[in-house]
Amino acid sequence: MMTDQKKKISINKPSISELEIEYVNDAIRNGWGPKCYDYIYRFEREFAAYQQTQYALATSSCTGAIHLALMALGVQPGDEVIIPEITWIASVEPVLYIGATPVIVDVLPDSWCIDPAAIEAAITPRTKAIIPVHVYGNLCDMTAIMAIAKKHGLVVLEDAAEGLGSEYKGLKAGSIADAGVFSFHGTKTISTGEGGMLVTNRPEVYERAKILNDHGRDAKVGKTYWMQEYGYKYKMSNLQAAMGCAQIERADELIEKKRRIFDWYRAIFTDSREFRMNPEYPGTKNSYWLPTIVFDSLLDGKRDGLFAFLKEYNIDSRPFFYPLSTLPMFPSRPENTVAYGIYERAINLPSFHELEKDQAEFVGERILHYLHAI
Repeated sequence: MMTDQKKKISINKPSISELEIEYVNDAIRNGWGPKCYDYIYRFEREFAAYQQTQYALATSSCTGAIHLALMALGVQPGDEVIIPEITWIASVEPVLYIGATPVIVDVLPDSWCIDPAAIEAAITPRTKAIIPVHVYGNLCDMTAIMAIAKKHGLVVLEDAAEGLGSEYKGLKAGSIADAGVFSFHGTKTISTGEGGMLVTNRPEVYERAKILNDHGRDAKVGKTYWMQEYGYKYKMSNLQAAMGCAQIERADELIEKKRRIFDWYRAIFTDSREFRMNPEYPGTKNSYWLPTIVFDSLLDGKRDGLFAFLKEYNIDSRPFFYPLSTLPMFPSRPENTVAYGIYERAINLPSFHELEKDQAEFVGERILHYLHAI
């Protein structure tokens, strides 16, 4: 199978239809003055309905949503927050904004998500919160995590930035814990260009986050320009929310295309015993935001060569996340052997929504060719 090598096969980009264009044009023409929040409020309502949560608060980024959620959940300076090694740095940065201490623990070898046993072993009298991350759309063991949190009196913030559409025992990823957060970056399954969302079923968490997100202003006080404390501004714009309204209407379509793309890759690699891909366990649904391959030791030291090889064919790919504790701002934790053993043996594959089956086959064939040549 060959395809047009001059046409770049991108890792990810938004799917834009006439619906997004219609809504954004309407927001540009009419979404001002008394209507300047209309699409924001609509997006929040429709996203909460999709997630089957009581509340949703739109933000300018998932990072901002994490910051607001942690503060609303009562995390304070000096508290410890347990974080997985394998995640994007945005999961941990808001912990540092608050002055809390991230405690970075190992992940499971099959899901690449946080290891519940490692959480239990890391708990101290200072532990306040756990942030499980549904990395690449894979699902954390939320039953075990919530049981640990209940046992020790901890709060749980579910980072579903990459998990929109994944489901755990009939519940949407991000709706299971005390609060959940999502990303609408341009690479995500649904996008507003940049943006995020905080969801929760706890009214006091929502109300607190809403005040903090409005410079510390409590609308119930009823005094214009009056702030009783300092706060923040992580607000989403009405224009972004207009795009979000179109995207959430198309969420099922966009998620199913991601799953179809993963199935194409899985079929290509089905006879190979040289690597593993994203898992889907009984009772779960993986939205497969980013199809990922973890190779066996065959690829050790040769991953960068694979990136270069794919680039020759105009195929975009990217590396697995570095373990957080390998970054220079954190103490090294080589005892987290699973995470340290995975990241140099893994790559992420193209999965933008317009990807065609012949393009996925071409990507797979190039990878297999490289493997058999080394």
